[in-house]
Amino acid sequence: MNEQTYQAISMIIYFVAMIVIGLWAYQRTDDMDDYMLAGRNLGPLSTALSAGASDMSGWLLMGLPGAFYLSGMSTMWLPIGLTVGAWLNWKYTAPRLRTYTEVADNSLTIPTFLSARLHDGSRLIQIGAGVIILVFFTFYVSSGMVAGGRFFEASFGVDYRLGMVLVAGITVLYTLVGGFLAVAYTDVVQGLMMVTALVAVPVAGLFRLGGPDSLISTINELDPGTWALWGASTSLMSIVSAAAWGLGYFGQPHIIVRFMALETPQQAKAGRRIGIGWMALACLGAAATALVGIATYRRDTGQLPNPETVFIALGQLLFHPFVAGFMLAAILAAIMSTISSQLLVSSSALVEDLYHAFNRKELGEKRSVLLGRVAVMIVSVVAALMAWQADDSILKLVSFAWAGFGASFGPVVLLALFWRRLTRWGALAGMTTGAVVAAVWANLPGGIFDLYELLPGFVANLIVTIVVSLSTEVAPGVDAEFDEAVALVADFRKGELTTSVEN
Repeated sequence: MNEQTYQAISMIIYFVAMIVIGLWAYQRTDDMDDYMLAGRNLGPLSTALSAGASDMSGWLLMGLPGAFYLSGMSTMWLPIGLTVGAWLNWKYTAPRLRTYTEVADNSLTIPTFLSARLHDGSRLIQIGAGVIILVFFTFYVSSGMVAGGRFFEASFGVDYRLGMVLVAGITVLYTLVGGFLAVAYTDVVQGLMMVTALVAVPVAGLFRLGGPDSLISTINELDPGTWALWGASTSLMSIVSAAAWGLGYFGQPHIIVRFMALETPQQAKAGRRIGIGWMALACLGAAATALVGIATYRRDTGQLPNPETVFIALGQLLFHPFVAGFMLAAILAAIMSTISSQLLVSSSALVEDLYHAFNRKELGEKRSVLLGRVAVMIVSVVAALMAWQADDSILKLVSFAWAGFGASFGPVVLLALFWRRLTRWGALAGMTTGAVVAAVWANLPGGIFDLYELLPGFVANLIVTIVVSLSTEVAPGVDAEFDEAVALVADFRKGELTTSVEN
């Protein structure tokens, strides 16, 4: 058999495993709580790996190693900012969001939580937040489909559209039938594949090069500046911009929704340790992959034509084609884990945040789940149509969407959890300000506007939300719920409660 046949077999095994998990989850999904949050019964391991896998996407195995390959260790400020932001998110947001979403009318989504938390009878917050999520995540899902199509095109010479339909079809299948449970458990497998691949490639590369000493001496001969955290092209603004990516975590719906699915708030502590450990290992593996790539390709064959393929090139160089196929599948796993998470959040925005906001008539559980599955299909079809021409502008939206979500939701979510004085008008004004500032800032060139738009958008949102909230009245009943949520989190931390709020 030739190399591509071995690699295709590996891909088929991976695809079959994802479908089997989806069908298994289908048997355990009975109501909307199951479909959107797995019945709030996820353990810390599955929650942590699901959050990590859905967060990182193909960027972890292609974009990040490529950036290290080009710029050396000065790229480290980006994963440092992300890791710090993720740690703070797990430490402070996770336990309180897990508790407060049940206190606030057992909310299943971030928009419904904000609406219930602020007693917004008009549901303006729920509708506005739902629209933001639906629009941005449709583009996000589309960009993932583009990445999947291009992956197959580059790796196997398959037609772009055929590859895109294959990736989209399998991801939609297990997401549609299995809901959050399928997404979470496929994320566990995908997260383990990603981190295993990012450890195996640099370790095998070190053996090929003759050990760490040989790696270091080779890189020093080629470019000793590779090791500098502050490179020749590094400025204070670039470091601040890279570190500011960490602020985005507080407002990413597809990540913080994982916290709502934990079985108890206490499990956030174990989840934080697992999640941050996974993230640190994966980011260090990406950096090590790039270093091995520099020593291998700059010494032996000159520069790679595309630095973002350094992981793929090393995987094919260092391993048997069958094993290399699983290395390629790890990239696909990263892409698919993010698509599935974003599909589910988009579905919840369409059903829970928009449909129910305009139609308050109660639906049966089976009909609600059916509506959720229809919403997954609708978003998938729209995203696929947008991705059909592989428009690069869609891919460019990904970095902006991270800033847009972080600037729109981050400060409001934090204040909703930790500040009793937040009002619905403050939240609405803040979300709008954050989104507008991020959008305008991103399109203004030069000088201070080279700063990543997430930071000014986040700060503007925070200031406006506080000022408007102090100028408006808190809705009746909000204080009592805030005290209840704070007390429950304290009880969980003391170990006085060991089951969910509902029980």
